Amino acid sequence: MRNKILLIFLFIFFVFCFFIFYKSINNTNSYKPNIKLGKILKNFDAIEFFSENEINSNEIFVDNKYYIINIWATWCAPCRKEHPKLIELSKKKSAKLIGINYKDNLKKAKKFIGEFGNPFSVILFDKKGILAIELGAYAIPETYIIDENKKILKKYLGALTNDNLKEINSILK
Repeated sequence: MRNKILLIFLFIFFVFCFFIFYKSINNTNSYKPNIKLGKILKNFDAIEFFSENEINSNEIFVDNKYYIINIWATWCAPCRKEHPKLIELSKKKSAKLIGINYKDNLKKAKKFIGEFGNPFSVILFDKKGILAIELGAYAIPETYIIDENKKILKKYLGALTNDNLKEINSILK
């Protein structure tokens, strides 16, 4: 009798565990910021990468029709993969390329830029990741196309592809 009760209890327990695991598969609790295209960037202060001085966004967003913001880090493998594409994008005169170095070691990041080249007109150092989160990022690399009114026109998740570059080039014309 005790064995039957134990078996019934174990069966109910396993059914309960299966039900909980099954429900959890279909219910994600991951955070995805709700960023809408057309959102206007608010003014912000940040640390400039090389000088380590504070800079205001009003000093960055001047005299260009388009801006490309790329969030990157040295510890991010896809960021390393997309770096040559950023070098290529930096040759576009119609856009200013702005880098946001995300939760990185500043010394390693400067070494990375020294070794692989600097495609950015300005690099901002985002040690705590607050600037990237306020922008709407939740994974890196991420790239944003911004117009002269600081309106987000397009957002790319992950490393830029050749198709992304073609699309960006069509926007920048």
